[in-house]
Amino acid sequence: MASVLSYESLVHAVAGAVGSVTAMTVFFPLDTARLRLQVDEKRKSKTTHMVLLEIIKEEGLLAPYRGWFPVISSLCCSNFVYFYTFNSLKALWVKGVVNVLLTTPLWVVNTRLKLQGAKFRNEDIVPTNYKGIIDAFHQIIRDEGISALWNGTFPSLLLVFNPAIQFMFYEGLKRQLLKKRMKLSSLDVFIIGAVAKAIATTVTYPLQTVQSILRFGRHRLNPENRTLGSLRNILYLLHQRVRRFGIMGLYKGLEAKLLQTVLTAALMFLVYEKLTAATFTVMGLKRAHQH
Repeated sequence: MASVLSYESLVHAVAGAVGSVTAMTVFFPLDTARLRLQVDEKRKSKTTHMVLLEIIKEEGLLAPYRGWFPVISSLCCSNFVYFYTFNSLKALWVKGVVNVLLTTPLWVVNTRLKLQGAKFRNEDIVPTNYKGIIDAFHQIIRDEGISALWNGTFPSLLLVFNPAIQFMFYEGLKRQLLKKRMKLSSLDVFIIGAVAKAIATTVTYPLQTVQSILRFGRHRLNPENRTLGSLRNILYLLHQRVRRFGIMGLYKGLEAKLLQTVLTAALMFLVYEKLTAATFTVMGLKRAHQH
């Protein structure tokens, strides 16, 4: 019985990871647009497709996919952990904390690689010159210290509640629909995943903005404390954004983020449900042949 449960958990974990990689790859350019708007304060808040067209025009066709590999590496680790304990929100939270501590260095490197070569409007941003993932790790440790790889850890720990909120609403909506019908369609799964992620994203977006700024770590803002990781500094950054750009400054890039996360989550759950269903069907056929 224990081996079956373990195997089923493994199926959930692998299906979740595959779904995440597929969805993130398809919608990766949207996340690039979101990050530009969050970090480059002086870039005008245009529609998402206009921001992407600007990036392609100024930096090349593949620029929206810059930093793809470390993101995929982080997602494989993150979603394997999450889906392995999918049915337990408490375990999800604990595993989320461990996941943050393990994957933050990859997210820091990803953020910087995605923004390398960008045509910034903000003159307070110091550009980077990394030759690749390994060189990025080397330069960050050499120039800023090993602790810089964990920039933005504190808001990331707070954001552990984001997937918990997402899965809570997803499971709740899923149960409500299953009361009315025997089986969910692909469209049902897509819509449920989209709604769940939209709620979680909107609630936590200001923290995500601060997280991006801290991970990038290339602003001349507050140079005597480069990591800006404490609660006091998070509040300071939030206050500065509101003072300079109003309350909407905390939500700059939300359109791109909602498009990216909602579509990514919806496609992820769709792939996840289809893979797990297909796998368990095959397992059932195999068991039937053995008896």
